[in-house]
Amino acid sequence: MGVRSGRTERRGRPVGDGGTRVADAPATGLRAPVVEGPWIVLGKDRRLTVFARSEKGLLRWTQRVAAGDEWAGPEVIGTPRLSHLSVVQGADGFVRFIGRRVSAEGRATGVVHAVQYQTGRPVTEWKPVGNPHKDAGAAGRIGVPAAAVSGSGRVHVFVANAGGGVSMRREDAKGAWEPWRDLQGSDAYDGAVAVATASGRVEYLAPGDGAAMRWQQGQPDGGLDRCLDLQISVTPGSASAVETAPDRFTYYWADAATGALFAHRPGTWVIPLGGGPAEGRIAALRVWLDGYDCTVLAHRTPQGEVLLAACGTENEGGGVWWSATAERSARPPALACDAEGRVVLALFGEDGALRIARQAAEPGLAMAPSSPV
Repeated sequence: MGVRSGRTERRGRPVGDGGTRVADAPATGLRAPVVEGPWIVLGKDRRLTVFARSEKGLLRWTQRVAAGDEWAGPEVIGTPRLSHLSVVQGADGFVRFIGRRVSAEGRATGVVHAVQYQTGRPVTEWKPVGNPHKDAGAAGRIGVPAAAVSGSGRVHVFVANAGGGVSMRREDAKGAWEPWRDLQGSDAYDGAVAVATASGRVEYLAPGDGAAMRWQQGQPDGGLDRCLDLQISVTPGSASAVETAPDRFTYYWADAATGALFAHRPGTWVIPLGGGPAEGRIAALRVWLDGYDCTVLAHRTPQGEVLLAACGTENEGGGVWWSATAERSARPPALACDAEGRVVLALFGEDGALRIARQAAEPGLAMAPSSPV
C-alpha cells in the first residue's frame, strides 16, 4: 500500500486571552496538550472537530462545512481544574469529556464529565462522576480516567485505584450513575484503553507490570469479566484499539523496553510492526483504500517525526510499510475519516499550531501537505 506525504510552509494561529469561550481567537505560541482518546471526531452532521487542552480550558476547532478546508476556532471552553482529559464518542455521535479533577495543589479529587451533543454547539456543565475512594489520601491517588460508551449510550468510566487495581462506574438505563465497582487487578498503570464494539460491548485494556490486564462484557451493558492477562509489555499511554472484525479488536502499542511497535488480537500471536520507536499513543483508523478494507497507523518518533503506514485489515502479518512523512509534531498525531471517506491526519506542529493533512486524490494512501488551521 503506497504511503506518501508532503508539507507546506508552517504558519500558526494561537489562542486569545478573553472569556471562557473565544471564537476564532488569534494569538501566537499556542501550547496545546492533546487530550486522550480520539481527539479528532466526525459528528452526525459529517463535520470534523478537533479537541485539545490549554491552561484556559478545553480548545475546540470545528470544520465549517463537511469535507471542507476551512475551520472555525479555536474556541476556549471553560473547565474545572483538570490534570487530564479524555474524549470518547458513542454510536449516538455525542462527544463525552471525562476529566480527572485536581486541587490547587495538583492532587486528584475525583472524576468529572461533560457532553457535546452536536457539532459546534455548547458543552454541558461539568458534573461529578465521583471517586472510588472516600478517604482523601487514597482518593488523591486515582489514575487517569478512560471511558467507553455502550451501544445503549451508557458511559463506562475506568480508573486505576489507589490499591493498584481498576475501578469502574457506569450510567444506568436512566442515565444515573451506578455505584463504583472494584474490578480487581493489580499494578495497573495509566494510559489504559476503553473501547466499545459496534454491537455495543465494552472492553478495557490496562497496562501493567510486564503484562496487560483485560476485561470485556459478554453482552452489551452486562458485567465486565476479567480475561486472561496478555503477556505483553506496553508503554503506558501508547496503546490504541480498532474493531477489525465483528466483536473483535486489534490492539496496537509500543513496547515498554524498546519502543518497538506491535499488534495483537486476543487468541492470536503478537505481530511485530516495525516502524519504531514510538512516543505517545499510536493512532489507528480502519478505512477503505482503493476498494480494500485497510487499517492506517500513525505515530510520532522521539525526534518529533510523524510516520504513517497502511495494511490490509487483520493482515499485519503480511507486512506493514512505514513512510516517514515530511510532518513534525510536538504531540502524538490523530487520524479520522472526513465526510468523503478521505483519511485526515491531525497534528500540532513544533510551534504548537494545529495542522491538518488530508488524503490526496491518488491511488494508495497519498497524503497532501499539511496546512495550518
